[in-house]
Amino acid sequence: MDQLDRCSDADRAWVTEAVAAVEADANRSADTHLLSFPLPRDWGVDLYLKDESVHPTGSLKHRLARSLFLYGLCNGWIGPRTTVVEASSGSTAVSEAYFARMLDLPFIAVMPASTSAEKIALIEFQGGKCHLVDDPATAVDTARQLAADLGGHFMDQFTYAERATDWRGNNNIAESIFLQMGRERHPVPAWVVVGAGTGGTSATIGRYVRYQRHATKICVVDPENSAFYPAYAAGDWTLATGLGSRIEGIGRPLVEASFQPQVVDRMIAVPDAASLAAMRAASAVLGRRVGGSTGTNLWGAFALIADMRAAGVGGSVVTLLCDGGERYVDTYYSDAWVTAAGLDLAPHLAVLDRFMTTGRWGG
Repeated sequence: MDQLDRCSDADRAWVTEAVAAVEADANRSADTHLLSFPLPRDWGVDLYLKDESVHPTGSLKHRLARSLFLYGLCNGWIGPRTTVVEASSGSTAVSEAYFARMLDLPFIAVMPASTSAEKIALIEFQGGKCHLVDDPATAVDTARQLAADLGGHFMDQFTYAERATDWRGNNNIAESIFLQMGRERHPVPAWVVVGAGTGGTSATIGRYVRYQRHATKICVVDPENSAFYPAYAAGDWTLATGLGSRIEGIGRPLVEASFQPQVVDRMIAVPDAASLAAMRAASAVLGRRVGGSTGTNLWGAFALIADMRAAGVGGSVVTLLCDGGERYVDTYYSDAWVTAAGLDLAPHLAVLDRFMTTGRWGG
């Protein structure tokens, strides 16, 4: 009788230990905080930030990296000698490098050459290597080819983010938000606001609220140059911009496979200058620096809150504090960098000042 074994007992034992190690990391980690953003109570609308910056690797992408590694291990794609390759603008790569080092696996991040030096340093600190490309639109193809050349595994966060996470619950970010909201005056959020990089977070939360039969709506905010908003507006999922995003971690030059538009109730296009203005304004209120994608989230959340107030509707809005601002000291928090990028924050800061004072968005 012919017989072919594709996985040795030793390799299977390694996978068993690897899954246990990744699960142990989750077990050691406490849940992330849900912060109340200070707004006048008589507005009748409360705003919360899910603080994902407190994960061991400092961002929301820690959850994704853990899920992707478990997905790859349990599918038989990652073994004891596998080189792991990812296309990432930074935070996902930092988190995947962390798990690769935990499992003693080589890790290579393919990323735009414009990625902040702070993020590159974090990836290298975790033991990863960085492969920089001048054109952000080529990162995925470069990563796929590099993995093939090395006989490794391309993690492909943009395809697998929406399926690697159990959206029904199992301590995903959606379940955590709703558990933590349970004792608030508006426990079921009217809106959850997130950005889209892979689209996995909006898919997970959007599916969860439908599964749990909540009335919560999902708003995705999108930065300049990204294809998600114009494709959503046109209903054309082949639409592509071919451009990279200045707001690291969100925005893509084409609509990725993990983005599930049917679970998104509204999209808001956010100018990059508005993202950085909201980032800086929120940092002043919170007494700590937050990242650029958090600014994008907050710009959208503030606009929705102003709409709710104008309509005389109370409720709560939840968004994400994706990562800390220490990763962007030389970029988003540098006035010289902002000026060189041709961004004028002043008019957007004026909108935010009016909103914080009056709760109104328009003039």
